Amino acid sequence: MRIFKSVLFGVLFSFIVGCLPVHAINDTSNGTDVEARSAILMEVETGKIVFDKNSKEKFAPASVTKVMTMLLTMEAVDSGKIKLDDVVTVTENAQKMGGSTMLLEAGELRTVEDLLKGVAIASGNDAAVALAEYLGGSVENFVKKMNDRARELGMKDTTFQNPTGLPTENHLTTAYDISIMSRELLKHETILKYSGTYMETISTNRKTPIELVNHNKLVRFFNGCDGLKTGFTNEAKYCISATAQRNGVRMLCIIMGAPTYKIRNRDASMLLNYGFSLFERKEVIQQDSEISKLQLGNNKDNFIILKAAQPLSLVVEKANELKITTKLEVDKSKKNIKQGDIMGTAIFLIDGKEAGRVEVYSDRDMKNSSVFDKLFSIFKKGDKVEDNSNVEENSSKQEENNK
Repeated sequence: MRIFKSVLFGVLFSFIVGCLPVHAINDTSNGTDVEARSAILMEVETGKIVFDKNSKEKFAPASVTKVMTMLLTMEAVDSGKIKLDDVVTVTENAQKMGGSTMLLEAGELRTVEDLLKGVAIASGNDAAVALAEYLGGSVENFVKKMNDRARELGMKDTTFQNPTGLPTENHLTTAYDISIMSRELLKHETILKYSGTYMETISTNRKTPIELVNHNKLVRFFNGCDGLKTGFTNEAKYCISATAQRNGVRMLCIIMGAPTYKIRNRDASMLLNYGFSLFERKEVIQQDSEISKLQLGNNKDNFIILKAAQPLSLVVEKANELKITTKLEVDKSKKNIKQGDIMGTAIFLIDGKEAGRVEVYSDRDMKNSSVFDKLFSIFKKGDKVEDNSNVEENSSKQEENNK
């Protein structure tokens, strides 16, 4: 009888549990359940972190390291130090790199853009080393540049030992630090043209074309995903820096130490969807909309209307009531104002923090009489002083007569 009761209780318990929603059992405070060792979710425009799991714990990053390799390359391109069509000679050192490669041969000539594609799409270790040698003169010099840039960005828990992420001692970073360098890389939007490509063929100057297939399957299967970098080693397990954009909102998710690539992709997809459920883009001001009236001098009829020279939209949290304040930085010293003249900047603040800014222009021609108003005011003050002195003098004479 006891055995029957135990079995019956177990069946009932299993039935009740089976009827419960899955998230009611394995749920975190915000409705996500990440299995990976570490994770972070960030809204890119504001930098707001909306999910965090052990994001400052150090782990090996595997090929997510190449986010920094791509960042230094894009910074060099966008600053004009190098060009995308610069030709790089592949060295034997680059060719012999193990792990994932784009099958480069020693002596082969490839452009910087080809190598960027090799890194961003196929996670080519040979391509990463070729770029490192071209930009730094040697891998060692390039690694120093990587660590210097990490310090500049505030990546306090990162130490790079190579540009590839291949296993080596003390090559460590955190999900938080990866989010910093990934967000910085996203400022160079050209990179998304490469990291968001699922398949690419490079055939120039080759007998056998190079077929590149993106290691980041979310690019193909997750709505809006266009980067950035995956990684795997036996030590690091499965990692990813994943970004996606929907309806003007861009989310960034870092996963480190997932046990399988399916769990990595599931965790990343879940977090990205969670982020999109929280944020939206709202129009704050339309171009040519009136922002403020600017009084010029003491004459109440002497004023201009400041209008927005550009439109402005901001990413905001859906749940929060939008409370925006405006601060003006305007040059009032301009004497002859013409219609359309840029007068300064309107700064929009959310909770006291700058969220965006637009230039403001004058809606009309106006002679700024504020200078003359000031002179007139000075003269008026002078008259009053003179009048006061006469009063004081008369008062003194009256006192003498009274004596």
